[in-house]
Amino acid sequence: MKRLIECVPNFSEGRDAAKVDTLVGVMSSVPGVYVLDREMDADHNRCVITLAGEPDAVGEAAIVGAGKAMELIDMNTHTGAHPRVGATDVVPFIPVDGVTIEDCVALARRVGNEIWKRYRIPIFFYEAAATRPDRVNLENVRRGQYEGLREELKKNHERQPDIGEPKLHPTAGVTVVGARKFLVAYNVNLNTSDISVANKIAKAIRFSNGGLRYVKSMGVELKARNLAQVSINLTDYEQTPMHRVYEMVKREAERHGAMPVGSEIVGLVPKKAIEMAADYFLQLENFSPAQVFENKLAATLTGTPLQGEQGGNLAKLARPFLDAVAQPTATPGGGSVSAFASALAASLGQMVAGLSRKKKSQAVHVDKLSEHLDALQKESDALTEAIDSDARSYDAVMAAFKLPQGDTGETQRREDAIQTATRKAAEVPLGVAERTVALFERLKQLEPIAAASMKSDLQVARLMAAAGAHGALANAEINLDGLKDANYVAATRAKIAKLQGKLAEAPRGQSGGN
Repeated sequence: MKRLIECVPNFSEGRDAAKVDTLVGVMSSVPGVYVLDREMDADHNRCVITLAGEPDAVGEAAIVGAGKAMELIDMNTHTGAHPRVGATDVVPFIPVDGVTIEDCVALARRVGNEIWKRYRIPIFFYEAAATRPDRVNLENVRRGQYEGLREELKKNHERQPDIGEPKLHPTAGVTVVGARKFLVAYNVNLNTSDISVANKIAKAIRFSNGGLRYVKSMGVELKARNLAQVSINLTDYEQTPMHRVYEMVKREAERHGAMPVGSEIVGLVPKKAIEMAADYFLQLENFSPAQVFENKLAATLTGTPLQGEQGGNLAKLARPFLDAVAQPTATPGGGSVSAFASALAASLGQMVAGLSRKKKSQAVHVDKLSEHLDALQKESDALTEAIDSDARSYDAVMAAFKLPQGDTGETQRREDAIQTATRKAAEVPLGVAERTVALFERLKQLEPIAAASMKSDLQVARLMAAAGAHGALANAEINLDGLKDANYVAATRAKIAKLQGKLAEAPRGQSGGN
């Protein structure tokens, strides 16, 4: 499978097109690298160039781009509205296909080391590649900007770079290299030049000040256009979509006697982000990506099912797991099926929360629905992992029983292994049950804020959660019979009884629903 990543280097040059052309040329000259987009902003005095290709090739392109920026850009004379610390200010790597975020972290570390080695530009790492918790957020690394960092490096040990000497490159400053998920750079322009209004709105909407999750924002003065701008980074556009951010900016602007006069996307944006915005503002009923012509054509040509597409594709997705369960083998068995049922409950809960928060009738509950959506996604991921964990734990029990038992020593080692593996085989489904009971209760909390049309879906989710929890508890309990530690067995049975009590209010099925 082809391995693809995206890299979006930000350079501190947005006014000289010839210099930007040179940067694009040197990076695109690396074999296997594709330049997908370039954006220049004179007010920000910054350009954003989008690269894609194989990881090693894209990494090399970022390195030579940093070298060329060092030649072209002198930070001692640079001015602009956007925060910056270097000629090559930020270099993020983003996984696209066949690559994990961990792969991108490793690549970021290699690229950072190579930039220092070749050009003696000090390196900071951020986001997933950060070496310290206080450097995960880019704004912490860029605090004080180029001029402030230059002074702090002389006296503040906490601001020392991750790689290189504790001083700026004479002209190129420093470079911040990282790995992250897809980020949408989204700006909203206001009908005022008052930067204080943009700053107040930015403070209200950003997560660090109690605003929207996955939102980073700041006010920017666009002198050339005599406007103030709310500059926004969306670090998870699916959880906090563009249209929700725009609506909050609009409401906050009205509080200060202003209003949006337009918005812009910097760089590229996933098609899904645009589809979500169109769905919201057009109030499309039962909209699905499968209704988009280009999506349907691509799916037909590749044989790939689309999200939300009905018919035989869903059965094809489910068939491999069903076939695995049906095999005359011990695993996957009841424990894995219980975890799967619980994961389905969490996923169905995500659907309820996600659809409900798009409805104007539930607008007052948007923040709470988003919190539930985030938590349900994490639960779905954890419970999906438990499908394999349960199978592995039971396989370990079977392996322990197959150990030799010739002499006394072997017999004892076999017995110890059986006890250890059996205890693990009880703990895995018990953990699933604990998560699922908490999920069962969270789904109950969704009832008063979910859309009325989603009532039966929520009931199904709670029924699935109850089934998953009961199944997991049964699998935990049956493993207790083989354990010799009476105290552990008694304590675990008490936990099981307590969890069973919390499931007593499982809903009864009703007709209707999606």
